[in-house]
Amino acid sequence: MELFETIAKRYSYRGRFTDAPVPREDLERIVQAGIQAPSAKNEQVVTFVIVDDPALLGQIAEIVDKPVCRSAKAIIACVADPRPVFSGISFAVEDGAAAVENMLLAITALGYSSVWLDGALRSEDRAGRIGRLLGVPPDRTVRILLPIGVAEQPGVQREKLPFQRRAWFNRHE
Repeated sequence: MELFETIAKRYSYRGRFTDAPVPREDLERIVQAGIQAPSAKNEQVVTFVIVDDPALLGQIAEIVDKPVCRSAKAIIACVADPRPVFSGISFAVEDGAAAVENMLLAITALGYSSVWLDGALRSEDRAGRIGRLLGVPPDRTVRILLPIGVAEQPGVQREKLPFQRRAWFNRHE
């Protein structure tokens, strides 16, 4: 799929997945797209745990309790090391966002669906519980989950405001 077509087709999928598997080869390609993303000072403070074990997927689904997790064939956990990398500032959030967008585009290009799960991890110690389950070091945090599979009911990208309402040349209007 061509890049701009992939961008136009990417959407957030929150439904159930089919039983179609997601081969490890595809998961590796998806995560490699995340690894290729830019990172502040090239410190590469975001790492990834690729979960495809059905028992672990079930445990994560119990913690997150979302339909998209209950039927996911794989979940990529994005782990942030919040250490400062420049002038005492951490760029883990920005680095994670760049990696996740690359992975979402790769997921779409390969014919799968996903959703960026972040807010669900911010209460009830869900991020911590998943981190402990996956052996994440205590000085790092699971920031984002990407459940992956083939959508039961494929969707479309929600309508975006037109260019003229969100972008201007030389001066904000």
